Amino acid sequence: MTGSADARTYAVTGAASGIGAATVQRLRAAGHTVIGVDLQDVEVVADLSTSEGRRRAADAVLEQCGGRLDGAVMAAGLGPRRGRERMIAEVNVLGVTELLTAWRPALAAADAAKVVVFGSNSTTTTPFVPRSAVRRLVDGDVTRAVRQIRRRGALAGPVAYAASKIAVTRWSRRTAVSDDWTGAGIRLNVITPGPVMTPLLQAQLDSNTGSQIRSFPLPIREFGTSDQIADWVMLMLSSSADFLVGSVIVVDGGTDALIRTDDWPRALPMRAVPRFLWTMYRAPRAGRVAQY
Repeated sequence: MTGSADARTYAVTGAASGIGAATVQRLRAAGHTVIGVDLQDVEVVADLSTSEGRRRAADAVLEQCGGRLDGAVMAAGLGPRRGRERMIAEVNVLGVTELLTAWRPALAAADAAKVVVFGSNSTTTTPFVPRSAVRRLVDGDVTRAVRQIRRRGALAGPVAYAASKIAVTRWSRRTAVSDDWTGAGIRLNVITPGPVMTPLLQAQLDSNTGSQIRSFPLPIREFGTSDQIADWVMLMLSSSADFLVGSVIVVDGGTDALIRTDDWPRALPMRAVPRFLWTMYRAPRAGRVAQY
């Protein structure tokens, strides 16, 4: 398929290992051009934990794609580790929001661009995450969010990770349905994996908290693989996902269903009815209805 009219250009962060590398392999095997972003062995070498690195990554991808980007996979991420709370927030949140904001014009220039952001099922399985810290991360206020997260003491690492994934998921859902994104034909969605056998997970298993990882409830009784998640990403980048906008796809071996069996779906609460009715009233005037 190389060189065909179906060939597209994608940016993939975290492209050098794990799920990012598996996704890159599939995209290239399908004849697509991939601009990988990571710390080494990729087209754009950049450290997403720094503002300079994020600017470099954003600018270099735009230069290499020529102002048109058919999609992006935001697979770069750091796992829970105490003492790295700020770095976790910088990579997992700003490494998504700042890059996608910079790439939005290039995505809008493509035909039905697709973006896949990586969340985590830690968003629904980690307690003691401060709501205000999540709100601050969504707003990009990393300093105040991290200050609050560190008050959790020994739990600061897992809390920072969960807060970062909640924040990036909320940002993605809000952004996905905005006129600048879905109005421009960009489909933005989130995939939420459970434990996947990657170098990140192996490092956690080998650490002094490995026993906790092994006792994590997993109804399917096996870890996922990078190839399995990459297959889901490919589906979310395909034309089959043209009607998929602002969705959170959970691929976690059943953990979320086990822990939160009856939490979703829920009926619309009474307090949300006024907003719902206002949204319905405004939708035709705002052009947020099907047009034939």
